[in-house]
Amino acid sequence: MPRDALHYGGVGHRELHNAYGYYFHMATSDGLVKRGDGKDRPFVLSRAFFPGSQRYGAVWTGDNTADWDHLRVSVPMILSLGLTGMTFSGADVGGFFGNPDTELLVRWYQLGAFYPFFRAHAHHDTKRREPWLFGLFMQLEELNKVDAKSVERNTVLIKNAIHTQYTLLPYFYTLFREANTSGVPVVRPLWMEFPSDEATFSNDEAFMVGNSLLVQGIYTERAKYASVYLPGGQPWYDLRTGITYKGGMTHKLEVSEETIPAFQRAGTIIPRKDRYRRSSTQMVNDPYTLVIALNSSHAAEGELYIDDGKSFEFTKGAFIHRQFVFSNGKLTSSSLVPNAPGKTLFSSPCIVERIIILGHSSGPKNALIEPSNPKAEIELGPLWLRQGKSSSVLTIRRPNVPVSEDWTIKIL
Repeated sequence: MPRDALHYGGVGHRELHNAYGYYFHMATSDGLVKRGDGKDRPFVLSRAFFPGSQRYGAVWTGDNTADWDHLRVSVPMILSLGLTGMTFSGADVGGFFGNPDTELLVRWYQLGAFYPFFRAHAHHDTKRREPWLFGLFMQLEELNKVDAKSVERNTVLIKNAIHTQYTLLPYFYTLFREANTSGVPVVRPLWMEFPSDEATFSNDEAFMVGNSLLVQGIYTERAKYASVYLPGGQPWYDLRTGITYKGGMTHKLEVSEETIPAFQRAGTIIPRKDRYRRSSTQMVNDPYTLVIALNSSHAAEGELYIDDGKSFEFTKGAFIHRQFVFSNGKLTSSSLVPNAPGKTLFSSPCIVERIIILGHSSGPKNALIEPSNPKAEIELGPLWLRQGKSSSVLTIRRPNVPVSEDWTIKIL
């Protein structure tokens, strides 16, 4: 329809064009709810949206291209969508049009693992690029340049990137709950978390996932170094190694093929699920790992939100919302759910299996669990499981405390 066409009331067509996509999104979502007798949450993905579309499903940034510039621009696009309320958004990993080379596809998976909506998607005329087929369907000219071990290595790198988001699903789900209740986006520009730091104002190559993680993409081919600005006056911990970096300055970091720069903010606690599974539904009853990143005051805090993941019972109070606070050598779990009569209860059999503490001395050997008073061992353990060489970090092993109950763990 011509852009200068006028609708009823003299409203220009460009003001209403995407309203069609909005109502289509709404109708599809409402139809799925009715078909399921109101029991199941729908999932509807749309490329056309309008203010309010975030109430009905996810969106993506459209038909991009397998190009380094399109990888780069995906970040400000997703950040902008989040700021306008469309927080459940992502870009086609690998590019919709064209055929990404090996390095571009790996780097896109590594960045895409931190998108709120993480999906690989491509035109039907492009070459096959599924992770489990990647080594078999590489371009012939690439196969002539590398050996079989290098081909398999690329598949492993993509697999590790995908597993990163699966591991962080408890953290992402908690952030989506925050977005649902407050409108605060899941991924945020740096200035949103550090509004007084002018160095963050023009930085749209890095972004925050919630208030706890900072991610810096790699946007150039064969990059050897990356300049990463870490804001604030507190330290940051490398997400993979646990190495500490000073805040409030730019760091020139060596870049490897293994991962992109990502950091946990000091003073935060991130919940993870570390077991390898074929799908998130098989992770429902898996134990949690808590990663505590201590600040200069040796304190940290974080949250965990859990519900059944599929129904609307959470609107009736059927959820678990915990706050974790580490201070004075003690980790405390308390409920953020107000007690109210008539609310539907939700329970979970999950336990906390590991507690990793970054920034603490390696002296303690035991921890006391209250109120039951058993002791748990403290030892040096891997920061990440099953991902090659991993740094040894202070770990409280098998405290096995219920994720849904109040408890305190005191380091002796």
